[in-house]
Amino acid sequence: MNALVAARGGAALFAVLALAATLWHGIDGRGTALAFGVLVAVGELVRWSGAQEREPAPLAAAGALAYALLGENGGHPTHDGVPQVVAVVTAASLLGCVPHVAKGRGPTADHLTRRVLTVGFAAVCFQPFYGLGRAGRWPGDGPGYAALVVALLVLTALWDAVLAAALEHARTRWPFGPLLRDELRATLGIGSAVCATGAVIALAVAVAGLWALPVLSLPLLLTQLSFRRYAAVRATYRQTIASLARATEIAGYTPAGHARRVAALSRAVGRELGLSGPELTVLEYAALMHDIGQLSLVDPVPAGATACLAPAEQRRIALLGGAVVRRTGVAAEVAVTVERQADPYREQPVGARIVRAVNAYEEKAREAGPGGSLGALEELRLGTARDYQPEVVESLARVLARDGLTSPPVG
Repeated sequence: MNALVAARGGAALFAVLALAATLWHGIDGRGTALAFGVLVAVGELVRWSGAQEREPAPLAAAGALAYALLGENGGHPTHDGVPQVVAVVTAASLLGCVPHVAKGRGPTADHLTRRVLTVGFAAVCFQPFYGLGRAGRWPGDGPGYAALVVALLVLTALWDAVLAAALEHARTRWPFGPLLRDELRATLGIGSAVCATGAVIALAVAVAGLWALPVLSLPLLLTQLSFRRYAAVRATYRQTIASLARATEIAGYTPAGHARRVAALSRAVGRELGLSGPELTVLEYAALMHDIGQLSLVDPVPAGATACLAPAEQRRIALLGGAVVRRTGVAAEVAVTVERQADPYREQPVGARIVRAVNAYEEKAREAGPGGSLGALEELRLGTARDYQPEVVESLARVLARDGLTSPPVG
């Protein structure tokens, strides 16, 4: 958490110094600053409220990057400078966030930290090079200028991915490598649209002036709306799966909330083991539906505790569950994870290993009552010769210790 506090503090200090310098020296090109400030503020206003996506305000991000990489306005050189760029973007971002904060869905400090540090990075990289161009020591226009803008946008996108992964790692202590991999993969999605729009806006304003802003912002806004619809469909899809998983609870085969708890803990263990975003989604869906095969039983298992059943019966229930999942239209990887959860762990895919261990832990800890977490973990450790992968059990122990649900693992 110290790194997280340091990053937030550094961004706040950077923004305050930029605001102070801008107020002291005054604003150059007030019309340009106002236009880009309005664009950033509007982008924050229409951001995805409560979105879990990498960039909830792509229009604001593109506008901020374009302003940081703006060298000319309608053929006339600008003299904005790094402090003014950071000050305008910070003020506009805060203004655009006010309605969200008032409704209790304001941005996290990490969101603003990334915005300030990313825009500052782009401005610091660009402004000195553009100054050399005005002095005749760097091609200030033509292909050289366009290449400089695109290259710095790519570099800024990489910096933003590293920064986002570092902030998430500091906040959650999840492995940095998989987090960075997910951030880089996300850059190919909405991130590429943000970078492309930022580059085009900066180059177009340099030639055509501020009239290019509304024209070139519209495609990204439409893209944002499309992503929002996709996110809504995906959320509905997950809710459908969660509702289907509750069938075992409604029928009295499993305790209330069991599937949800197993899914949440499985996802945390998957994060600890370094699974990617798509792998975590498959894992979560499989964990939600891991008990669906119990609906085939004539007599319910007491408390739905399948970990105590004979291996043959566990496999039969798992295979029936996989068959049910295949009929729902869910991805085949989910069905494979469900039907393989009762196999010896050396024969299982990693998702099935996680679901099996977490399900067994949840059942054993529940049966043991308060303080039964350590005993449940020890039982899982005793079963690592055949049933549970040792790395999964130890990752589960670390997750529980980090969340304060048990004592740190021994050894």
